[in-house]
Amino acid sequence: MLFTAVILVCSLSSAVLAAPVPKSLSRRALPTPIAASTARTYLSELTVAVDSNSPAYSRDRFKTWDIISGTCDTRETVLKRDGTGVVTDSSCKATSGNWVSPYDGVPTTLASDLDIDHLVPLKEAWLSGARDWTDAQREALANDLTRPQLVAVTDNLNQSKGDRDPAQWMPPLASFQCEYARAWVQVKHFYALTVDSAEKAALQKILAGC
Repeated sequence: MLFTAVILVCSLSSAVLAAPVPKSLSRRALPTPIAASTARTYLSELTVAVDSNSPAYSRDRFKTWDIISGTCDTRETVLKRDGTGVVTDSSCKATSGNWVSPYDGVPTTLASDLDIDHLVPLKEAWLSGARDWTDAQREALANDLTRPQLVAVTDNLNQSKGDRDPAQWMPPLASFQCEYARAWVQVKHFYALTVDSAEKAALQKILAGC
């Protein structure tokens, strides 16, 4: 399985219309997701199953943040990737920069106003299969910079999203919803996670309009 191979190698809702995110920033927001046609195919391949929280989810089962380079951890790496003019101190903490949250189009110059969202929330991953993984596999998901899984977004919006899936929550910026759905399916497919029936129906509806 592709995910297992990577682990071994690495060892380790309503749409709210708003001004679109500038293209120069949206390109920096996260790795470009798969095409809508591919996402529709991938979605059809995902196993449909009822979410299970047995054993019970614990955030501690997903280690964050990893050190990526020097003193820069996953959070700081995403902040530098997603922003422009980002200045960091000796510990790699962002001290200034410009960011636009792709979920709502809100700009900020304060890194403290941003959370790094796990696009597929860690609890959602647990409920849909990650409960059966090794700790190394869960750590890989929680720090995945290769797939469109991590993105810097407005902190209060990230908190309002919580652990909800696309049947329960979508980014309020309508122009980003297709990209969000494509990214969601890509991550779930790569990690062989399941979808529940309501989640699949919501994704099918969004992807049909992409």
